[in-house]
Amino acid sequence: MSEQERPSGQEEPPEADRFRRLVAQTVAGPPWVVTVLAILLALLVGALLMIVSDSEVTDTFAYFFSRPGDALSASWTEVSTAYGALFKGAVFNPDSAATATAALRPISETLTEATPLIFGGLAVGLAFRAGLFNIGGQGQLIIGAITTTWVGFTLDAPGFVALPAAILAGLLGGALYGGIVGWLKASTGAHEVIVTIMLNYVAFLLLGYLIASDTFRDPENPQPISKSVADAARLPHLFGDTLRVNAGLLLALAAVVFAWWLLNRSTLGFQLRAVGANPNAARTAGMSVGYGQIMAMLLSGGLMGLVGVSQVLGTANANNALTQQIDAGLGFTAITVALLGRASPVGTVFAALLFGALQAGGREMQAAAGVSIEIVTVIQALIVLFVAAPPLIRGIFRLRGEGGVESGLLAKGWNG
Repeated sequence: MSEQERPSGQEEPPEADRFRRLVAQTVAGPPWVVTVLAILLALLVGALLMIVSDSEVTDTFAYFFSRPGDALSASWTEVSTAYGALFKGAVFNPDSAATATAALRPISETLTEATPLIFGGLAVGLAFRAGLFNIGGQGQLIIGAITTTWVGFTLDAPGFVALPAAILAGLLGGALYGGIVGWLKASTGAHEVIVTIMLNYVAFLLLGYLIASDTFRDPENPQPISKSVADAARLPHLFGDTLRVNAGLLLALAAVVFAWWLLNRSTLGFQLRAVGANPNAARTAGMSVGYGQIMAMLLSGGLMGLVGVSQVLGTANANNALTQQIDAGLGFTAITVALLGRASPVGTVFAALLFGALQAGGREMQAAAGVSIEIVTVIQALIVLFVAAPPLIRGIFRLRGEGGVESGLLAKGWNG
């Protein structure tokens, strides 16, 4: 039933209320103590997986009781080498820090990987705040990538015109695609999860069609890839061409400031939070729940569109062009970033940096330690799993929910 058809005193169906409570609990999340312990536990499980997946290490456990030192030494070497390589690839590598450029390369890679995750985490988190679950990040970023690519290779203009126009095109493309979901939710009551999943398929298939069409496809490339965007429309590098971090990071930080101001200082943000907390109470107070849902999805889709912008105009590929893999799973990874960041703009930044460091360091870990980069995906999944199950963390580390270490820290203001 649409908002117009529902009497003002009638409450929403129980299913919608249960789903909204689930979203609210997800946004609230556990205290920061549990979050930190969840990350440490995920790293520990990752270490165990490294040990059991290495045949040379597991062979030493065959004679563990006669010579336990061999097994412990081999295990420590395996794990310390892998995590040491991860740190070197994500933060700082003393072995190759002869120049300033080499010293900044690891952190540059982390910031590059984190940039689209900041946009995506903000997008999903903003929808969370309005009581909506935006699963359509993949589709929205694809549409944003399509529109920014089209403007990028068709607009013949200097950089101060071409770059803002390409960014704006991506933002509007994602916003309109997200707005469709909000409009359907507000006018027909269609569930946003179902609608966004279906629209993901529409966008993905549209992408495949367009990069094979004469309008988009690069005639000089045998692979299905679009024409490259003009140099004037590309995001400039912040620290020289040899480091990948670009101005998309500054745009992401500006989006964080905007999201914080929107949620905490604006009238619209108050309305979005009120609709997410209790739509029936918001309706009784005279707020338009449908308007709030539409605006939430417009803003969420726009931020997801900026993920597509950062992919095409940034460093997703050497050609700065549209490919079938342009989303790179970022639409769904953004959900985990928002969950870990508890839908907070500041928390989202830290969660994106963590995931960016895991991605950047994972490549070095695979190259230097021979540990598959897939272990990074497992660690990311475990972090979200443990964060979503705080009673499990409390039980493992013997934290008391009331009056224990965790509550004592919270009572002193150490809440995340």
